[in-house]
Amino acid sequence: MSKFASLLALLAIVPSLAYAQAPVYGQCGGIGWSGATTCVSGSVCTKQNDYYSQCLPGAASSAPTSPPTTSAPSSTPVSTPPTGTTTGGSAPSSTPAAGNPFVGVTPFLSPYYAAEVAAAADAITDSTLKAKAASVAKIPTFTWLDSVAKVPDLGTYLADASALQKSSGQPQVVQIVVYDLPDRDCAAKASNGEFSIADGGQAKYYDYIDQIVAQIKKFPDVRVIAVIEPDSLANLVTNLNVQKCANAQTTYKACVTYALNQLASVGVYQYMDAGHAGWLGWPANIQPAAQLFADMFKSANSSKFVRGLATNVANYNALSAASPDPITQGDPNYDELHYINALGPMLAQQGFPAQFVVDQGRSGQQNLRQQWGDWCNIKGAGFGTRPTTNTGSSLIDAIVWVKPGGESDGTSNSSSPRFDSTCSLSDATQPAPEAGTWFQTYFETLVSKANPPL
Repeated sequence: MSKFASLLALLAIVPSLAYAQAPVYGQCGGIGWSGATTCVSGSVCTKQNDYYSQCLPGAASSAPTSPPTTSAPSSTPVSTPPTGTTTGGSAPSSTPAAGNPFVGVTPFLSPYYAAEVAAAADAITDSTLKAKAASVAKIPTFTWLDSVAKVPDLGTYLADASALQKSSGQPQVVQIVVYDLPDRDCAAKASNGEFSIADGGQAKYYDYIDQIVAQIKKFPDVRVIAVIEPDSLANLVTNLNVQKCANAQTTYKACVTYALNQLASVGVYQYMDAGHAGWLGWPANIQPAAQLFADMFKSANSSKFVRGLATNVANYNALSAASPDPITQGDPNYDELHYINALGPMLAQQGFPAQFVVDQGRSGQQNLRQQWGDWCNIKGAGFGTRPTTNTGSSLIDAIVWVKPGGESDGTSNSSSPRFDSTCSLSDATQPAPEAGTWFQTYFETLVSKANPPL
């Protein structure tokens, strides 16, 4: 953080103050930018996207600061102990259990994803690849509640988990993603949601949360862990110059606050989505991000059920890279561990003692992308480190698979209303189906490129 964070804080307070030259890692251009457009000696003003240019050391780099929805480089996975423990554990209550909520419980396997994987494995003719593919069904992933229609499924899964833990004596945890904000993914097209702010979206979102809460109330014996609204708050840090994001800011904050409070009332352990190292890890972004996440934590009455933040959701970043990917040039937080180690203390200073979970579901390979902002169905990606609480970091509760590997990030069909040009870049696997639908070719690549191997 150091002097750059301090300088950026000053700029936030006195936006009209003019500088002859921007500092290293400072902003130097972009739509709506009225500050310095040249950089101090030894750095070059480098375009990250239409809304943000940054002074990077040395020659220009193409590493973007704010991919709109889901991505980044890959990782050399750390150790891969078993996916869960079966001792201890406690039922959700109004008082959170002490410590890591992933400890003492066994992740409930998503029946929906298991069925997708089973069907995909059946379609593979190579016997070795088929066996590896089938094994993915036994790896826990999160269930995405990305529409109201999917909420009743949560009740079914909770009932099944409750029955399983009674019959096995092993406490279960159901892992979900809350993902249905009005005007969702305000800086992208691939995963636009079902609610519009202009059409009563906020009230509809509150009802969506109420329906989730009603399902969870029926099964107080089953622990629930939730990742809250991927990409939403990160867009409020970097993309407010996108009109749709500016218009959504107040609604996003109100809706996330409502979700945090209502889910905490029924004992759900929550991790707000915090983008990833290539988005918010840049010195220009990390301090404003810390401020926003701390503010949101306080808006939820600093509930201990708001456990912390989720990073790298549906992305490709390394947890701990053996060496920086060339596309990360200029970002000192070139992997998720560096990002977390930088962000965690900032949050603690503002009264948010955040813990983290890190998605490594598709981070098995590194150095794949042309730019750090490329996020769509990246070619050559492989399944990464299996879910575990053996993370090697006191700040990280668990390595998880939030994104169900094999479901498409977005379509490469330019005639689709949800087409995003990122999905037709040279490092994106094509042709690709609509976001969230099964992508058999991509799944087979994830299996064959898995690191560690399946």
